[in-house]
Amino acid sequence: QVRLVESGGGLVQPGGSLRLSCAASGSIFRIDAMGWYRQAPGKQRELVAVIISGDSTNYAESVKGRFTISRDNAENTVYLQMNSLNPEDTAVYYCNVNIHTPRYVRDEYWGQGTQVTVSS
Repeated sequence: QVRLVESGGGLVQPGGSLRLSCAASGSIFRIDAMGWYRQAPGKQRELVAVIISGDSTNYAESVKGRFTISRDNAENTVYLQMNSLNPEDTAVYYCNVNIHTPRYVRDEYWGQGTQVTVSS
């Protein structure tokens, strides 16, 4: 079993910044990808950013140039630095991790979600 612990959400004014973190622990042989998704009220969950082994990254068009995803391989932690936030970024942000277990089985896990609210 794998546990994901998210932190860093909150309320911020437009133009402000927040940093989300997600730490993975448990039965992990290898982390293949770590990412962030978000879901706003009445909308589908969407990919925000993902970082895969080798540090290749991919971003949603709406966050390019404003958000930066990074990871600490030693700590199995992924970060999302969010700058120039606007009200359209308001959503619950979910951490997502794709792994290989010690038995070399692929598996996927989701965090519990952290609320990000951008409002004046």
